[in-house]
Amino acid sequence: MELEKIEKEAIEICREVGEFIRAEGESFDRGRIEQKNVFNNLVSYVDKESEKALVKNLHKVFPKAGFITEEGTVEQSKEHEYNWIIDPLDGTTNFLHGFPMYAISVGLTRNNKPILGIIYDICQRKCYHATENSPAFLDDSIIKVSSISSLGEGLLATGFPYYHSNKRDDYLEIIKQFLNETHGIRRLGSAAMDLAYVACGKLEGFFEYNLHPWDVAAGIVIVQQAGGRVTDFSGGTEFLFGDQFCASNSLVHEEMLRIIGNHWF
Repeated sequence: MELEKIEKEAIEICREVGEFIRAEGESFDRGRIEQKNVFNNLVSYVDKESEKALVKNLHKVFPKAGFITEEGTVEQSKEHEYNWIIDPLDGTTNFLHGFPMYAISVGLTRNNKPILGIIYDICQRKCYHATENSPAFLDDSIIKVSSISSLGEGLLATGFPYYHSNKRDDYLEIIKQFLNETHGIRRLGSAAMDLAYVACGKLEGFFEYNLHPWDVAAGIVIVQQAGGRVTDFSGGTEFLFGDQFCASNSLVHEEMLRIIGNHWF
């Protein structure tokens, strides 16, 4: 398998689908946003059509791989040796409101380990990507995580799950402590873009719970190959199919886990 060749072709597919999403986003009147069903139907249409295009073309690039996708437009399986893990539009609420922070997230796994990641920033037309055993890139430029070693000088990102569990109050306590011990927390509304920004050094860390594999599969590879670290909240390896996710520039990771652990377990 020529992973770099697959990566190059997959990037072009993401760019093409990204242009479709851009065009759809620019063609409707957000002044009618109170018509909830109209916009839910639009987002569903864009999500599903984008996913179908990604699946169709990625299958041509690497027929051996199965699929795990957000919209379920193709048969799902974790049992294949290789799987494409796809979120066709990460940041759908941002897309709906015209807030320019949403992306295509495409990861490829081998035996459920991510080995290729592509995050295509649709609004900026920028592509973050990496494969195992290679540097991470923003378009053609190598990117690395930040060199900030103190959480007190760091900027973090998080997200708020759509479905709050009985851990909501614990999670809010984590956020409160991070607010007191960092430069701040951002909530961008796209886990894929959060991870891209950790990889290129704009953020020192990102944490969230109740995420799905398609939210993080691509970002895992990009952060790791940029020199960062990815774990679950306990510092373990159940972060792709688990419900806890922590990524950092490596240097502040233990501090992040300490604060999370103060309230989570």
